[in-house]
Amino acid sequence: MHDSTRPHGLLLSLRQIFSHGIITMLAVAIAFSLPQAARYILYEWWPLVEKDANLLLATEIGMASLMVLLFNFAKIVWDNRQRVRMAKLTALAYARDCKPNRFLRRRERALVAQMAAARDAYVLTLTGYHTFVEDGSLLRDALRSAYEIRIMLINPVGRGLRRRVDTMPSEITLLSYHKEIETSIAYLTELRRAGKNITLKFYDQEPFWKVVVLGDYVWVQHFHTGSEVTCQPEYVFALQRHNPREGLYVPFYTHFLEQWNQSRYPEYDFDTNELVYRDEAGNECGRAALGVPINGPDGPANYLAPAADEKPKAMARALK
Repeated sequence: MHDSTRPHGLLLSLRQIFSHGIITMLAVAIAFSLPQAARYILYEWWPLVEKDANLLLATEIGMASLMVLLFNFAKIVWDNRQRVRMAKLTALAYARDCKPNRFLRRRERALVAQMAAARDAYVLTLTGYHTFVEDGSLLRDALRSAYEIRIMLINPVGRGLRRRVDTMPSEITLLSYHKEIETSIAYLTELRRAGKNITLKFYDQEPFWKVVVLGDYVWVQHFHTGSEVTCQPEYVFALQRHNPREGLYVPFYTHFLEQWNQSRYPEYDFDTNELVYRDEAGNECGRAALGVPINGPDGPANYLAPAADEKPKAMARALK
């Protein structure tokens, strides 16, 4: 993991100085106004209240209302303090739901803009189209600025994708997912030609987590059955460098690495449009056509990826 989030020191210092100056001025103003306020209440307001029963009743109601507001405000502050502590413990930097909200989207874009160019980018997702291909993707530019990019997409001819399609609405088909994967591979090919170090792998099981690791931040979404991932809440966790054991950055980062290091997941060869299978030692033990016509020959339309416990060599022999 590389240090890719360097705060703007001068701007941050000016902001802290400005906020401390405002707080100091408010404290001084309150301190100088207290004697005058006390003198007014004791010598001007209270004598009027003693002589007027209606004014006394209004004062009591006003004070009672003020006390209720103050106690409620104190409770809200205390509850929020607990939530802030929990957010710090999980290292939650940002969260949003799927409802359209321009203000939250601006905050999300500001979060991405604040990050310096990350050297590494790791992505575990379904087709990759909504993550780094479409024009509205927040991570599109961030991926362009990274050098080493590791991508894991679902196998377009695997059982996991077909099970995923079976649970989705009728307008989402296997062909639509194939087109998204084709577009994602074409986009990665373009980045590869631009000098990016890109490695693409395909997993076979039905997706569960969408994980995007970019520098010291990780974007997480859950692949809920029967629902598009774009309709799921999104969470961003930050790396706690002073104590990496705190927060959810490291667990999700580790989850990606565990999936990436699985030898049963084939690597994509951009030059031949083939899946390269390797053994546990990293030696090539078989190849197979991807099955989707992306700048290469068409693969078998009825081909199903092997189950998790099948050996790459056996699958390669079956395809020959």
